[in-house]
Amino acid sequence: MDARSVFIRSVLGQLDEYTVASVRPHKKVFLMELNGLSSKVDAEKYRGAEIFIRKAALTREKDEFFWYELLGVGVYLETGAYLGCVTQIIPTGSNDIYVVKKGEKETLVPATHEVVKGIDLEKREMIISPIKGLLDLSNEV
Repeated sequence: MDARSVFIRSVLGQLDEYTVASVRPHKKVFLMELNGLSSKVDAEKYRGAEIFIRKAALTREKDEFFWYELLGVGVYLETGAYLGCVTQIIPTGSNDIYVVKKGEKETLVPATHEVVKGIDLEKREMIISPIKGLLDLSNEV
């Protein structure tokens, strides 16, 4: 991420922009110092707030995707059979899990290179090769 400024929407709906002075990891979170927000009292009004950045500030490596890019992507087996579309992404300790829905049927797909063989954002398609036990193909497609 290359954000030089952030937008913070307070729980009351007020949206303010701040310049980022520094960011550092701390335990399982990041601590962010913002210019113009210098005291605990000032920062307290943003407890529970949402933080936004400009989309242009987002950067990623090859074969990395942002969640917003994957939601709604169609998921297909290597055979071409349609499995459904990604409706939700669940973070876990080791890898994300894609929730793929087709009608009422829901399939949990691990986001690993072993399973996900390709993602084409232009075509809005994900190709998977299910590992043993992932799908009951007689009922799945």
